[in-house]
Amino acid sequence: MNALIHATFGVSDFWTFFIGTIFIVLLPGPNSMYVLSVAAQRGIRPAYRGACGIFLGDFILMVLSAGGMAALLKANPTLFYAVKYSGAAYLGWIGIQMLLSSRRGLRQKNTEQSATDIAVEGTNSMSKPFTRALIISLMNPKAILFFISFFIQFVDPEFSTPVLSYAFLGLVCQICSFTYLTAIILVGARLADAFRRRRLSAGLSGGVGVMFIGFGAKLATATL
Repeated sequence: MNALIHATFGVSDFWTFFIGTIFIVLLPGPNSMYVLSVAAQRGIRPAYRGACGIFLGDFILMVLSAGGMAALLKANPTLFYAVKYSGAAYLGWIGIQMLLSSRRGLRQKNTEQSATDIAVEGTNSMSKPFTRALIISLMNPKAILFFISFFIQFVDPEFSTPVLSYAFLGLVCQICSFTYLTAIILVGARLADAFRRRRLSAGLSGGVGVMFIGFGAKLATATL
């Protein structure tokens, strides 16, 4: 089958790419953590709006990868550092917002009041899920490194129509991402009632906030 896919789409060693993509998608990252938070705090529809923002962000990264963004960033260290540090700062800012929201919720003495406050603050921090998820996706260190390094290694440079190769690989990535994010959304929705009634909501917000700060730190130390 590898030979057939290579002949048809110009993709080298498809199964290695497919297995690698699955493992990379399953690694915890800001995309999945954000969608999980939205699903737990706001429900399925807002979570899918966030997922659509992630799909668009990943598509943009794919197009940039196909257009030679990796080579451009390698040739222009100033641009690379600007993208890297601005992305790290944004992810860190989101993480700090979530931590502050969690801290305020945990300091409330009344559990029901705490849940209400967290819900209000969660609405603010999870507002405009499509736009926020789009920015998070574009600043996601895992996605950036995937699309500008791992992704392009499986495109045969001798293939006559490389656009077809990128489109095929992109479709595989999006199918894997959609499947995984759907599972995340359904899990988050099942937990929604528990998070709205208890201080687990503050714990979720705080835990995801710490992860986002870690994602920002990872991006700040990323290299091409």
